[in-house]
Amino acid sequence: MKKTWKAASLLLVLMLFTAMLAACNNTTGGSGSVSVGIVLPTKDEPRWVQDEQRFKDALKDSDYTTEILFSQGSSAKEKENVETLINKGIEVLIITPQDGDAAASAVEAAKKEGITVISYDRLITNTDAVDYYVTFDSVAVGAAQGQYLIDNVQGSGVPLYLYAGAASDNNAFLFFEGAWKTLQPKIADGTFKIANSSEAEALKDTAELTRDQMSKILGQVTTNWDPNEAKNKAQTHLTAVGADLKGNVAVLAPNDGTARSIADVFASDGEVTSFFVTGQDAEKASIQYIIDGKQSMTVFKDVRTLVTDAMGIAIEILDGKTPETTGSYDNGEVEVKAKQTDVIVVDEDNVKQELIDSEYYEASEFSGL
Repeated sequence: MKKTWKAASLLLVLMLFTAMLAACNNTTGGSGSVSVGIVLPTKDEPRWVQDEQRFKDALKDSDYTTEILFSQGSSAKEKENVETLINKGIEVLIITPQDGDAAASAVEAAKKEGITVISYDRLITNTDAVDYYVTFDSVAVGAAQGQYLIDNVQGSGVPLYLYAGAASDNNAFLFFEGAWKTLQPKIADGTFKIANSSEAEALKDTAELTRDQMSKILGQVTTNWDPNEAKNKAQTHLTAVGADLKGNVAVLAPNDGTARSIADVFASDGEVTSFFVTGQDAEKASIQYIIDGKQSMTVFKDVRTLVTDAMGIAIEILDGKTPETTGSYDNGEVEVKAKQTDVIVVDEDNVKQELIDSEYYEASEFSGL
C-alpha cells in the first residue's frame, strides 16, 4: 500500500513538472520567444524581399531574435501574421501595412499585449496603437519626381500624364502631395497640360489640395502599385487622346514597377516622340532601364538606412531606452513620432556613383554601365 502511494506521488510530481515546463515554454518571456516580429506586405515585389534579407542581417550579431512574415497583399493574412507573432512572445512589432486603415485592428491587438508598434515605410492610420513611424520623407519623394520633370522638359503645353499608387496606402497621398505642390505652378502657367485626369485639370489653379480632392484625382490615375494595372491604364489613356497630347511628354509614375510598365507603353506609341518618366525604389530592373535610356530617373531610398533605423529603434526599446525621433506624422488619430531618412535622385548621370560605388549593387548585375 505504501509503495503504491509513493508511486502515485512520484507520478503526480512528474505530471506537475511536465505541466510547469510546458507553461514556461509557452510564456511570452520564455527563452524560445521571438524578440522582434516583422510583417511585410508581399514577396512579389523585389523591394520587400530585399528588406527581408537586410532585416535578417541587422540582427545576426545580436542576442535578440526576429521572425519575418509576409501578408501577400491580404489584410486578413496580415492580421493572422500579427496574431502568430503575438503568440510567439514578441516585444516589438515592425509592420508595413497592406492597407493603412485595415491594419489598425491588428496593431491594436498587439498593443493590448504591451507590444511596441513600429510602422515601417507606410503609416498605419486612424488608431492610437502606433508608437513609432520609420519612413523616408514621402512628400520629398514626390517633390523630387515633380522637380525632375520640370528640370528636363522644354517649351510649353507639354502633355503631363499623372499616375499614383494605391488609395489604400497613405504614402500614395504623400507622394502625390509632394509632386503636385511642385508641379502645380508649372501646370498653372501652361508649361504642362494635364492629359489624363479631368479632376486634376479642374484643380490646376489649386496649389494645396485637400485629402478629398486628391482622392478624386487618385480615383482616375491610381495604379494600385500594380504594373499590369499601370500598363492597362496607360494604354487606355494614350488611346483616348489625340496627337496634340502626345509628341514630347512628361509622365509622373509613382514607383519603379509601374514606371517600367508605363514606359513600355509610351515607347510603343508611334506618336510619342520622347518622354521623361519618374520612379522610385531603385529596383535592379529599373536601374537597367535607366542605363538603357528607357526610364528617366528613380528616387533612391537606401533601404539599408531605413532597416538600420527601424532595428535601432527596436533594440533601444528592448534595451529599455527611449528612441530618438526627427519629426511626427498625423495618422488621423494621433501624432506618431517618426524617424525620417533622406532620399536621393538617381539618373544616368549619377547611377554608378550612388548605386555601384556605394556598394548598394554590384556592377556585374548590370550591362552597359
